Amino acid sequence: MAGRPLIGVSTYLEPGARWGVWELEAALLPAGYPRLVQRAGGLAAMLPPDVPEHAAATVARLDGLVIAGGPDVEPVRYGAAPDPRTGPPARARDTWELALIEAALAAHVPLLGICRGMQLLNVALGGTLVQHVDGHAEVVGVFGGHPVVPVPGTLYAGVVPEETSVPTYHHQAVDRLGAGLIASAHAADGTVEALELPSAGAWVLGVQWHPEMGEDVRVMRALVDAASAPLERVRPSSPAPGGPDAHPA
Repeated sequence: MAGRPLIGVSTYLEPGARWGVWELEAALLPAGYPRLVQRAGGLAAMLPPDVPEHAAATVARLDGLVIAGGPDVEPVRYGAAPDPRTGPPARARDTWELALIEAALAAHVPLLGICRGMQLLNVALGGTLVQHVDGHAEVVGVFGGHPVVPVPGTLYAGVVPEETSVPTYHHQAVDRLGAGLIASAHAADGTVEALELPSAGAWVLGVQWHPEMGEDVRVMRALVDAASAPLERVRPSSPAPGGPDAHPA
C-alpha cells in the first residue's frame, strides 16, 4: 500500500444545517474526527447513511473504518424496551452502521468504534446496553473527563499502557458483552470503557470516550498503522490472491 491509508468515518444526516445563506439537509461530521484521522497519518472519507446492501462494496474500498459517536442505539436492536431517558431512534444510521460493522468484520478491515460506535459494535455481536448511567455526561453539551484504566495484556493496553484521563460524554454503556468481545479498559465505577475482539483476524477496538476531542492520537494512530499493514483481507470484489489483477499489499 502506497501513501496514507483511507479511513472511512460514518456521519450524521441532519434535516437542517445552516451555513452562509443556506439551511438544507446535510451530511455532518464534527471536525475533530477527520482532523484526528489526518493527525494520525490517514486520509479521512465521510460515509453518510446509505442502504445496507452497499456496505460491503463501501468497506472494500477502505483501509480502515471508524464508527463515530452520536445518538442512542435503538433498544429494539438488543431486545429491550426503551427507557424514558433514551433518546429518539436514528434508524437509518443504526441500519447503515451495523451493516458497515458486519462488512468490516467479514473483510478483516481494521475497525474503531467511538462512543456510540463502541456500543453498536457490542450490539452487532449480540451484546446489550445499559440505557442510562450517571456521571459520564454531567453538563448537557459539554465534554467532561475522567480516568480509564487499561486491562493488562489487551490490545488497548498495548496502545495506551497507563491510566489516562479521557474526554467523555455519554449516558449509556455496555452491559452484557457481545460474542467474542472482551473488556480492555474500565472507569473507576466499573463501566466498560474499551472493548476489543481478539478473534477477529484484524484490528478491532471500541472506546467509550471521544479521542477526537483530546490531544492523544495513540488510539487513532494504532488504527491507521493497522490499516497501513500488509494484511490479507477478504475483499468482496477482489480476485483470487496472486492473480494478475490482485490488489497490491
